[in-house]
Amino acid sequence: MNVLIYVGNHLPPVVLCILVISGHLFADDQVTTVAGTEVAEAGWVKHTIFEGEHCNTAVAADFTKDGIIDVIADAGGGGVTRLFAGPDWKETIIDANHDGGYIHSETFDIDGDGDADYIGARYNPGLIMWYEQPDQPLTQKWTRRLIDNQVHGIHGVIKGDVDNDGRMDLLATSAQPLAPFPNSLAWISAPKNPRSADSWSRHIFADRDAPGLTHYLGFGDINGDGRPDAATGAKGGPQDPSGTGEWFAWWEASADPGDVWEKHLLPGVHPGATNIHPADINGDGKTDLLASRGHGNGVIWFEAPLWNQHTIDADIQEPHCLQVLDIDNDGDMDAATCAYGSKLCVWYENDGTGHFVRHVVGTNQEAYDLRVVDMDQDGDMDFLVAGRQSKNVVWYQNPALQ
Repeated sequence: MNVLIYVGNHLPPVVLCILVISGHLFADDQVTTVAGTEVAEAGWVKHTIFEGEHCNTAVAADFTKDGIIDVIADAGGGGVTRLFAGPDWKETIIDANHDGGYIHSETFDIDGDGDADYIGARYNPGLIMWYEQPDQPLTQKWTRRLIDNQVHGIHGVIKGDVDNDGRMDLLATSAQPLAPFPNSLAWISAPKNPRSADSWSRHIFADRDAPGLTHYLGFGDINGDGRPDAATGAKGGPQDPSGTGEWFAWWEASADPGDVWEKHLLPGVHPGATNIHPADINGDGKTDLLASRGHGNGVIWFEAPLWNQHTIDADIQEPHCLQVLDIDNDGDMDAATCAYGSKLCVWYENDGTGHFVRHVVGTNQEAYDLRVVDMDQDGDMDFLVAGRQSKNVVWYQNPALQ
């Protein structure tokens, strides 16, 4: 049994409506969390890493080989890639003025030498670059190498082993209606020696059937056939005069992942659709999909296998970023976002059956990107936020083990 406390925006603070909900009494599309008095829960501490320039994306890893979590963020309109060394966040610029800036990023050990490298993606004209972590990351040059410059409209880039060969690949959106791969999705595999002049191999798995300005990508085996699939959403709106956006969909991987994959459109019209991730939300052993309308309102999930839609939070405005994982370490899948319209950083606690309670972590914080990572390495999950209009990079310290 869950007890949800709703505090209405238009009620006196002392007026509380307490609703006791048991089992599966929610019908499809019934709101299970509602907007309340926007006060952060006690204990979460906001730490500022950087401020003064807008920032679209930030990732965390040990980028300095000292066993402490660091952050790389792309901040400023001209495109400046900055390394912030933890725990004091001293700044080192690893690339300056790289023509436009990166809208999204990733990190993993690309060259197999045991340390974390950095991947930055520019939106349009499309460009994906990777930066090799040098032996002395704070003093030596981070060598920049090309991954791809032929997919245009790269709003989302995500890592995953697409071909099940034990090596990480990259997936990217090609969201612009521009040649050579308009309105498409791609995955890109690295050469055996990524430091060489050999080209990365590009595979178009959604061939011109992803129109309407796709955003971020989700990755995982959705249909249980042992092959990882992909999902995304297209926001639509004024930049989509053809009216082909406002949808969520997933693509079923082919037996040969280099072939074109089969598209499965999810039910409903979703203005502002941006994020969608596969996960078993209700604990029934099937892979569901949890999504946010980051240029609109709301966080929802689709229940497999019929993809019935359930509302998690109808009111949150522009939840542009989304992470889906077990945040409270209780064995079920939760979600987190930082909504740039509501200026709220929140996470949604799953009771294990797909019913959620919203927890406000921070207020008055705008964001484009959010990552859930143990920033202070104390065993619980913290939130790293790239604040675009807030012009900052911050992290919220989880009070669970303080």
